[in-house]
Amino acid sequence: MGAIGPKNRTSKARRDKRRANWKLSVPSLAKCSKCGALVMPHRVCRECGTYNKRQVIKVEED
Repeated sequence: MGAIGPKNRTSKARRDKRRANWKLSVPSLAKCSKCGALVMPHRVCRECGTYNKRQVIKVEED
């Protein structure tokens, strides 16, 4: 029969080191090649509707 629980106790330092990597990271942003707005990489620009220097979607101007 195998053991159900952990074999050795995990120290507080080792446990907390493992839990230290749960923070959120800031998303990286790139400038749109057409209008210069900040856009997430590999996404269509919401301001002008372009992707890879091509018009992909029509954007309604308010």
